[in-house]
Amino acid sequence: MRKAFIFILLSIYFLSWSNEVASQERINLNRDWRYQENDPDGTDSTLHYSRLKPYLLPCANDFIKSGQKHIRPAGNPGGEVAYVKPDFDDSSWRQLNLPHDWAIEGPFNIDYVGATGKLPYWGIRWYRKSFELSPKDTGKQIYLDIDGAMSFSSVWCNGQFVGGWPYGYASYRLDLTPYVKAGKKNMLAIRLDNPDDASRWYPGSGIYRNVWLVKTSPVHVAQWGTFIRNKEISTDKVVMDMTLQLENNTGKSVQASVKTDIYEQDETGNPKGTKVASCPAMKVKIEQQATTELQSGFVVPNPKLWEIESPACYVAVTRIEVDGREVERYQTPFGIREIEFTHDQGFMLNGRKVPIKGVCMHHDLGALGAAFNEVAAERQLRIMKEMGANAIRTSHNPPAPELVALCDRMGLMMQLEFVDSWHKGKRKNDYNILFDDWNEADMRSLVRHYRNHPSVIMWSIGNEVHDQVTDLGIEIARNLTAYSHDEDPTRPTSLGCNKRDAIYRDIVNQVDIFGLNYYHKTYPLFKEQNPTRRYHASETSSATSSRGEYFFPVTKNVNDSRSGFQLSSYDMTTIGWGCMPEEQFKMNEAYPFMSGEFVWTGFDYLGEPTPYNKDLTNLLNFSDPVELEAAKKELEELGKIKTPSRSSYFGIVDLCGFPKDRYYNYQSYWRKELPLVHILPHWNWPERVGEVTPVHIYTSGDEVELFLNGKSQGRRKKEHSYDRLTWDDVRYEPGELKAIAYKEGKQWAEQQVKTTGQPAALSVNPEKKTLRNTGTDLSFVRIDVVDKEGLTVPRTKNLLKFSVSGPVEIVATDNGDATSFVPFQSHEREAYNGLCLVILRSLSGKTGEAVLTVESEGLPTKKVSLQVVADVK
Repeated sequence: MRKAFIFILLSIYFLSWSNEVASQERINLNRDWRYQENDPDGTDSTLHYSRLKPYLLPCANDFIKSGQKHIRPAGNPGGEVAYVKPDFDDSSWRQLNLPHDWAIEGPFNIDYVGATGKLPYWGIRWYRKSFELSPKDTGKQIYLDIDGAMSFSSVWCNGQFVGGWPYGYASYRLDLTPYVKAGKKNMLAIRLDNPDDASRWYPGSGIYRNVWLVKTSPVHVAQWGTFIRNKEISTDKVVMDMTLQLENNTGKSVQASVKTDIYEQDETGNPKGTKVASCPAMKVKIEQQATTELQSGFVVPNPKLWEIESPACYVAVTRIEVDGREVERYQTPFGIREIEFTHDQGFMLNGRKVPIKGVCMHHDLGALGAAFNEVAAERQLRIMKEMGANAIRTSHNPPAPELVALCDRMGLMMQLEFVDSWHKGKRKNDYNILFDDWNEADMRSLVRHYRNHPSVIMWSIGNEVHDQVTDLGIEIARNLTAYSHDEDPTRPTSLGCNKRDAIYRDIVNQVDIFGLNYYHKTYPLFKEQNPTRRYHASETSSATSSRGEYFFPVTKNVNDSRSGFQLSSYDMTTIGWGCMPEEQFKMNEAYPFMSGEFVWTGFDYLGEPTPYNKDLTNLLNFSDPVELEAAKKELEELGKIKTPSRSSYFGIVDLCGFPKDRYYNYQSYWRKELPLVHILPHWNWPERVGEVTPVHIYTSGDEVELFLNGKSQGRRKKEHSYDRLTWDDVRYEPGELKAIAYKEGKQWAEQQVKTTGQPAALSVNPEKKTLRNTGTDLSFVRIDVVDKEGLTVPRTKNLLKFSVSGPVEIVATDNGDATSFVPFQSHEREAYNGLCLVILRSLSGKTGEAVLTVESEGLPTKKVSLQVVADVK
């Protein structure tokens, strides 16, 4: 009788599945979550990672062995906790949308660690969401995809423990099928436990990337279960290999037919036009509750290669049929290109030398925190690309999936990095506490996730790990490289090393390309040690500056250029291990085998405010007499001065995305074809009349003549392509500086810098005036405090007040000042050296005119209109 009953249930299950065409459906689950701080009383120890670990490790082990096909965990840890129960009343909890970073809301606290942004990123938080499945979903596989949750995430569905993943930067999938109920409401409960002392930079908190509900047929392509790679490339055709991993989650074996067609990719990542190639149709038997791997291939005639200048991409559309019915349709974006790192000429893309002009980027989005937003990420990439960058290093962790897709479409190469520490930690609770149990799963996850993306040119297995000079480190590097090659034999591995002794150890032979963090002066030594080894400059420069700050005398000594915890924008200041940009340019030219560089960093980022990482007793930090006296008093009382710095000074642009002077140094060298001449400093120095005020110039030309109030200050010629030009004897007088650049004897570019009047007006300039009503579209609005002639007043700090009407909201404001403790959510903020930023976000589902109003005492109120339109995607 019991066997008959089970047979009837299985028959109903298979009938419901076979009658439904179940092409894969991916539903965004970001809206309408409930959020609460802390565990219910008395449950902290119950849900500690040490107790959950036996239930979480199967997620790692199953991923390694069978491609994310999870075994249902035995037992239900935490099942008695009120917050996981489906009938728990969470109506009093805060309602919000994902992605969400709780820590960016602050408040800042001067007693917190500057390295992590002086923000409260640690703690326990809960998220709950109800969702409804249709009766038609009966028999489908239901998955939860989480792109990133910081950190130690654990998931319950309808009161039952599903699994989780501790590494906050990892994307992962959980199988909800055994726990969900078709035709009814279902409840997710997600717990995060972000430990303190876990990071060297601001890690963010919360479910800070996208979350998806995925519905598939029981017979489907496994998550990240395709791999497309070049086999043979020529001008008239390309031969490609394709691996397909298929899962059968039914209770019987099935005969399936698999067909893949190839299309060009449109700007949204979807197929366009008619197919350009096909894989031969294949018949395959997949055993019950099993995974099968298929090998196939196709030929694309007259292929469009992925290039930096023309990043052509394709989409493979795989269709699976069972019993003559299509049950699965799965898309794989990919690109066609050939990469090679050589030991003598550096990096080659599609057979031609392409120097890497890269920048390192942390994952935060400035005033938005770690909460991912595709519009904000695209803006960061666009600013870097306009500067001349052609590559991004995701330091020091796996990125959001959308960032990689953006780089595919924008023509930016990527080095994807695994982690910042291995067995030996840099902080008490960083990845070292997970390494032994999770390193293989996390490394494989990174590679499997992104191995089809043409923008990705290498995998970094670690950054400046303490293990780089130990015997255990050699073994770890060997293993991580093996995992990477197993998942993807087409791309090299690298390791960013900052200890010279590592070059003499066998660890250099455990990766394909040895990454050097700094050590720019010893490139000849490294080449001499191993002339056939391939190297790249995985981290360079570490120059520091604050936008619009200039200190005198002009010096390379950081102790002489500190003022109010800012750093001079004369671009002479670097950290001890680094160098000025032009010094690195020199080494890149002299030693092309290094392939190029990844500069530390493209953008300023939250946390790690080097050199102001710790409390100081140096009164030279204070230039204002009032602040100096206050500091002296505090020093007497407390024996130390608390540093207010909460974000970095390394960026080529500031936290707002406003270029520092250094931006034009890189742009003039990386984009030599762009007519450019840039003067620094500004020319508002009433206290320096008659005093020597050096003028520095960056240009893509080869010589420049400088004029002060029409009088020539001399003509300077570059000796090398990377030179900055300097006039160190200019005596300040108000008026106009003008620079005329020449190239090959002909006038090339021109710029003027004028002494401004007093603040007289506000200039309000949205980067875009039309937003889609998605609830996630953003407009970044720059505010300049200007004089009566419309020139930005470079030293003003006017208090600005912002308000909006219509279908937008102010999501954040900023000014680029690394010492400001004003909450990013504030609608009031001082300009910093004449500039401020407001970030507006559209309201979901609403359209019409929106108006931003900006006010400042003594200046005319300024209004600007934007339009919010219906999303047509």
